[in-house]
Amino acid sequence: MRIDPTPNQNTAAPNDDFFLPELCLPEALLVLVLLAELLVLALVLAEPMQPGFNWVRLALTSLFVQWNVLLSAALLCRLRPLLSRLRAGHAGLLCCLIVLLLALGCTAVADYYDLGGPLPGSGELNLYLRHGLISLIMSALLLRYFYLQSQWRRQQQAELRARIESLQARIRPHFLFNSLNSIASLVVVDPHKAEQAVLDLSDLFRASLAKPGSLVPWSEELALSQRYLSIEQYRLGERLQLEWQVEGVPADLPIPQLTLQPLLENALIYGIQPRIEGGLVRVEAEYTEGVFLLCVSNPYDEGGSRQPSRGTQQALVNIDARLAALFGPRASLSVDRRDGRHFTCLRYPCARLTQEARAL
Repeated sequence: MRIDPTPNQNTAAPNDDFFLPELCLPEALLVLVLLAELLVLALVLAEPMQPGFNWVRLALTSLFVQWNVLLSAALLCRLRPLLSRLRAGHAGLLCCLIVLLLALGCTAVADYYDLGGPLPGSGELNLYLRHGLISLIMSALLLRYFYLQSQWRRQQQAELRARIESLQARIRPHFLFNSLNSIASLVVVDPHKAEQAVLDLSDLFRASLAKPGSLVPWSEELALSQRYLSIEQYRLGERLQLEWQVEGVPADLPIPQLTLQPLLENALIYGIQPRIEGGLVRVEAEYTEGVFLLCVSNPYDEGGSRQPSRGTQQALVNIDARLAALFGPRASLSVDRRDGRHFTCLRYPCARLTQEARAL
């Protein structure tokens, strides 16, 4: 069963927020080469009609344009750390100037070796002017596109950050209420354990409030959940049995903060508390082929009449929404019941922190 959710240019930018992308990456180079070849086709087709298509002209123009594009990409890639320290407008002007100078330099080399055939005296000046204007116009348009794309991405990241923080803020009060109830039940029975539980709770909140709405390493999320379980263990005692099968998960694998704890809380409320004899809560996690899978299971009585509360459903919906916001449509949260156990499983693709997630 799938859980359906309820519904400045003039300042210097840090290197990660710079509008000029990493042009040394294979994906960026492929896009540049394809765009350059489309420009070549447009230039060749725009020439006066001839009896047949001039394949030699196409090849020479492609060589010249690709030469310009790859040299410009390599130089801008090397200069990107320096350009990112400038104001966006100044950096854009400098990029255009670099591309223009490279285009004129390549034109001079091609003219020196007569790669385009002999030119009359007046045609040589027009050639330099034409190549300079084309390179200037195309670089300005491309840089403008990069800048607008960067602004749109920053806006999307800001909205995503606000949404995740809002969803996580809904989880914390519910968690605090249940933790305080657990501690209150210990005050009369065992004050020493109650004091230790308060210390565990303070450590837990110190960790969970450090950076809201973010991804944390799996080891940190695991430690946070174990602190929560230590609080519940004081109250439930031997009724609560735990089994961990998480050895194969890398310690630095990113996971949304406060994801495992609500799943454990639901397992205790609906799988352990109603049963006099308690039961086993099993946590299984694995990471294979770039996909992280986490399952929390608890005992389930087929004839039980207790239904999940609105708060429980809201916690699951919040987790599902955060997964979708951070990892896209391939992330999922599912609930299943089989063999007398209730399973809550989540999965999402994750090699390491993505660029969007790092920006949070």
